[in-house]
Amino acid sequence: MPKPLRVLVLDDHPIHCMRARQLLQDAGFGPVDSALDARQALAMLNQQVYDLVLVDLHMPEMDGVQFIHALAGIEQVPMLAIVSSCPRRLMNSVSLMAKEQGLAVLGSFPKPLEAAHIVQLSAIIGTGSSQPPRLEHASVFDHQALEHAIERHELQARFQPRRSLCSGRIVGAEALVRWHNPSFGLLMPDSFLASISRCQLDRELLLLMLDDAIKAQQHWQHLGYRITVSVNLPTGLLDDPELPDLLQQITLASGLATSDICFELLETERPLSPGQYHMGASRLRLKGFGLAQDDFGMGYSSMYSLISTPFTEMKIDRHFVHGAAADDSRAAALMAAVQLGRQLGLEVVAEGVESARDLEFLRHIGCDSAQGYLISPALELDAFTQLLGCTAVPPFSSSIRPASPPPCQIPHYDASRKTSGD
Repeated sequence: MPKPLRVLVLDDHPIHCMRARQLLQDAGFGPVDSALDARQALAMLNQQVYDLVLVDLHMPEMDGVQFIHALAGIEQVPMLAIVSSCPRRLMNSVSLMAKEQGLAVLGSFPKPLEAAHIVQLSAIIGTGSSQPPRLEHASVFDHQALEHAIERHELQARFQPRRSLCSGRIVGAEALVRWHNPSFGLLMPDSFLASISRCQLDRELLLLMLDDAIKAQQHWQHLGYRITVSVNLPTGLLDDPELPDLLQQITLASGLATSDICFELLETERPLSPGQYHMGASRLRLKGFGLAQDDFGMGYSSMYSLISTPFTEMKIDRHFVHGAAADDSRAAALMAAVQLGRQLGLEVVAEGVESARDLEFLRHIGCDSAQGYLISPALELDAFTQLLGCTAVPPFSSSIRPASPPPCQIPHYDASRKTSGD
């Protein structure tokens, strides 16, 4: 490490504090301080900048969850590692809470802390992945600014590749919006999508993303490649009974087949009218569009929605995928979701794949395809085209679409077998 990191150990057991301090110092961290209660730790954080805090969860008076919540009020927020004897599922829940508050969480480790855990921390920090992310806090943009951005095409699609876990080929792409804002630079979706919805411009954004997806398809087909492009469709828009006709008209007028486009229905959004939702989804499928249930496992009535809507794909949310190879509970949930999707005849896609270990686990349990930073971030059209030429499906005749790879076989799984290395 270029410079030693200043660390604060928060644990109400003095012996655990001493052990953690010694292990951290031996590994090159330092200086290392300790606090025996959360209020003392908060006072120290207000007086001194720390790079990293190791926190226990089960403490008297103010527990570790309350302490993590209170970190939002610290001027210089440190990175975080959870060290606790609490069940893994509880630590995962607290870790997700911390990440939702914008904290950089390095990991969760069981007590007592071991030298191997410090090695893991050092490895994470050494990759640079520990640096707190540059947060794109949701900003409030007015209707006029957003309309102008759409009209000027400042909002553009980038394409994240989806790779088959059987063949290794690129078999799809998801169109993800980015805003090239003249004043603020490149903005990520979290900073403006809420304003898009508040100003009721979801339809305009959908049509813009569809237009970018169509142009990308046309470009790739001209080069001899044909892959499905997915476009996010807020379920509230299906209240418009004319929308499926409009989407078909736009797609066919471009010379593409409707099967070249897949609409991802955001499961975290509750449809305004269930009847209109099912009508719209059914008509999209009748017209030949692909239909994906996005963020499976995170939204409303997941199981019922999955069997009552004519989906062709199931996209498993990243919260079930990330770290599954080292977490028994997450691994069991992920395997059940994959097997359910396969048994329903759906293409099963894992989102948010960030480690080779998770990727191999997904391949082992029979997941069809995956996307995430390990494979590639979302790319501009030219960069995606270059990647496509290197690793994608081979060129094909304009009249013949390449055959899909044979489905992966789901291996037998022994429920008593542990997948976690902890």
